[in-house]
Amino acid sequence: MTNETVLVMTPPINDGLRDWARRLRADVPGLDVVVAEDDAAAVEALGRAEAVYGWVSPGILPAATKLRWLQSPFAAPFAGYYYPELIDHPVTVTNARGIYSDHISHHLMMFMLALSRGLPYRVAAQRENTWDSRVRRHGYVSLPGSTVLVVGVGGIGAETARLCTAFGAKVIGVDPRPEHDCPAEMHAPGELDSLLPSADFVVTTAPHTPETEFMWNEDRFRRMKTSAYFINIGRGMTCRLDDLTAALAGGEIAGAGLDVFEIEPLPADHPLWHMDNVLITPHVATGGAADIAERRYALLKDNARRFVAGEPLSNVVDKARWY
Repeated sequence: MTNETVLVMTPPINDGLRDWARRLRADVPGLDVVVAEDDAAAVEALGRAEAVYGWVSPGILPAATKLRWLQSPFAAPFAGYYYPELIDHPVTVTNARGIYSDHISHHLMMFMLALSRGLPYRVAAQRENTWDSRVRRHGYVSLPGSTVLVVGVGGIGAETARLCTAFGAKVIGVDPRPEHDCPAEMHAPGELDSLLPSADFVVTTAPHTPETEFMWNEDRFRRMKTSAYFINIGRGMTCRLDDLTAALAGGEIAGAGLDVFEIEPLPADHPLWHMDNVLITPHVATGGAADIAERRYALLKDNARRFVAGEPLSNVVDKARWY
């Protein structure tokens, strides 16, 4: 018997996690890492685990009698990750927020610059070998002097606010619990509807929670300027897809940049694919950046060290709010 703290990695397991397990054993003295290759192995290992990396499903939670810390691999995990029994459990959950902020904010700026300068129309003209300076169908929106409304000012939103300010935009932020220093003028969620009519760009990085589900709907799109652009890199379930499609088709907003969708993959026959004022990327806002995996490991290693040492953990989640 040893006095080592047991951390279990739950399925699905891949070669990267097996390598992380080897590294953690070396990097965090006093930590024993168990790789559970399947649910049966997870149930057996959870009986002695104080910590878990991954997810503990409702079916195996009763086996986790010693569990005190759960590290989520995600900043905003899939629907169902937080369920009533896990919320009521005394386990502390931490997440991976903060490791994507620069990459995703760059993706946001790509959408904003491309839409504001009419790039989709220029690309379409290029494909048709057409030299025509008049192809754009919406007016030019200059970032300097524009108003950018950022809904969800966590790490990603704060970095986006910094970049937009550097371009000369005025940034307004909406967040229920502001935690980041940034140049945005901050407001509470209850003020969102009154702020929408002033925005040239509405950028949402909000996670999917009970409060944010379908927050972007017909009523909110109608409050926006007809010249405004909507950009969503948060979670697809925050936006009612039919309402957004109708707003775009009806000219209620000028266009959209979308990385996440209520339905994923977006069906091949969906009208959004063929709208020339819409930019679509398939939930890839991190850009496949090579350093994300190493950032995720560094966060896990630091929290594991903190846990073994009895120190406060980073990125603690309010389980009832899912983030």
